[in-house]
Amino acid sequence: MNTTPQPDPKDRPARLTVGVVGAGRVGPALAASLQLAGHRPVAVSAVSEASRRRAGQLLPDVPVTPPAEVLQRSDLVLLTVPDDALPDLVTGLADTGSVRPGQLLVHTSGRYGTRVLDPALRAGALPLALHPAMTFTGTPVDVQRLAGCSFGVTAPDELRLAAEALVIEMGGEPEWIAEENRPLYHAALALGANHLVTLVAQSMELLSAAGVAAPDRMLGPLLGAALDNALRSGDAALTGPVARGDAGTVAAHVTELRRHAPQTVAGYLAMARATADRALAHGLLKPELAEDLLGVLAHGTDGTEGDAR
Repeated sequence: MNTTPQPDPKDRPARLTVGVVGAGRVGPALAASLQLAGHRPVAVSAVSEASRRRAGQLLPDVPVTPPAEVLQRSDLVLLTVPDDALPDLVTGLADTGSVRPGQLLVHTSGRYGTRVLDPALRAGALPLALHPAMTFTGTPVDVQRLAGCSFGVTAPDELRLAAEALVIEMGGEPEWIAEENRPLYHAALALGANHLVTLVAQSMELLSAAGVAAPDRMLGPLLGAALDNALRSGDAALTGPVARGDAGTVAAHVTELRRHAPQTVAGYLAMARATADRALAHGLLKPELAEDLLGVLAHGTDGTEGDAR
């Protein structure tokens, strides 16, 4: 539920025509959300067949046009392309005269602030960086997930109210991120969300290999509780053999992983070392147990099997 106070009507942006450049998973969902708030999507650019399908599903009756025409039709343009493609896209749009003075140009990259939009700024555009801290599927469920979603917001001071108002209209919670902190902000989100998917997928594969018929059903309650505990208590929520200092158990894990899933060993060891460091720093791992454990982690395994409780 969005608990952020709604902006005063005089501070809210007028109803805008909205265009999307890049119909990946993010752009059509944001445009559909803005449509629910009363704005009017008028054009979307989409190259691949998958992006055209997404645009058709989330923005029916909105024409698919080249990027230059999207800008020509729109008061607010969502630039929702991959991070590495964004600088060249902005430069190209500015160099070809596609950007109009007074046009709101919004990118959704977590990595960049508004500086990447400088070529368009020089052409008179109003730059905003609105990054939704959410994973997207490219389906209508994404619009619902925006309710209560935090957005990393970076904008010039004079546009801050407009930026925050747009986020709130999409059901989101604005979080101000300084320009120089955008890469760190984005790294933090990638570490938590993207790597989590890899860890969960690996865990399900290993459980399947161990004979578990429904890995997802087994992991769901466990991971849900672990996430809730971590968000509530931070490092105090650490549990398991690393936090306990069970060197033999960790060695047994590494032995089994080398045997059945050698591609997971490096990740297991890296996460175990990071966990041990945090458990030590917070007094959860007893120093007298840490030496053997760190030795196992340094060498991969000490050859013992240990018990795997």
